[in-house]
Amino acid sequence: MNHKPLKLMCVLAHPDDESLATGGTLAKYAASGVQTYLVMATRGERGWFGPAADDPGPQELGRMREAELRAAAQMLGLQKVIFLDYQDGELDQVAPAEAIAKIVTHLRRVRPDVVVTFDPNGMYGHPDHIAISQLTTTAVMAAADPSYQGTGTDSPHRVAKLYYRAFLQAEQEPYESTFGHLVMPVDSVERYFTTWPEWAITTRIDISGYWEQTWQAIICHRTQLPNLPRLKAVSGELHTRLWATQTYYRAMSLVNGGREIEDDLFAGLREQAQPRRFMYAVHSPVPA
Repeated sequence: MNHKPLKLMCVLAHPDDESLATGGTLAKYAASGVQTYLVMATRGERGWFGPAADDPGPQELGRMREAELRAAAQMLGLQKVIFLDYQDGELDQVAPAEAIAKIVTHLRRVRPDVVVTFDPNGMYGHPDHIAISQLTTTAVMAAADPSYQGTGTDSPHRVAKLYYRAFLQAEQEPYESTFGHLVMPVDSVERYFTTWPEWAITTRIDISGYWEQTWQAIICHRTQLPNLPRLKAVSGELHTRLWATQTYYRAMSLVNGGREIEDDLFAGLREQAQPRRFMYAVHSPVPA
């Protein structure tokens, strides 16, 4: 008997977030048959890291970064990439109700089982990352509310699990040694990489078999990697440290809980997807 495929949706801020923050996870689940979707808030129009004289300008850079993202998405096996069409660097200033409604529309149309976004600290305090975490969290709740109309006519959808990408210090060290020190000046204050304590991690995903695929997706984002020749020379040992495991905080779950560390974002859901065994060897799926 056929069962509907599991679906994973990442909701992130900029092209390259999907590869750098969640690439191995996306590649692993896509390879296992999970339908993987990406909702991207902006096209990264202000993320130029090359010489100022070569800056193509926001509109052209946005086109370039969209093309890079689509190449990376193909490498990671994504089912679909969806843009919210907001401007890079302005996500925390958009009308919240409008942005939430857009995300709700995609949640109700795609109907994912699991949603992943940035943690509330935005990895290193990036306002766009923080905004997309807040907007996504609210949209997950609103999508399940029958009284919430939003912008579409699709029926309510209840996401089973919501996760925040949670970086440990053990991941920060090789990450910054490879890509550089992360700092974000906001309101005259410098924000830095924010790591989670080990005890707060709920989920560890083994992505060691997908580090090469993850790396190939990352280097699709050439506008963001001015030191690409040096990065290509990074040792295999450092790659292993970078892309062996990705950790998450389970912010909401309707199907499981407790302190036991998960090794699967779909823990508690796969069990429900299994057919029940009745007398006389009759099989029937668990009712939705």
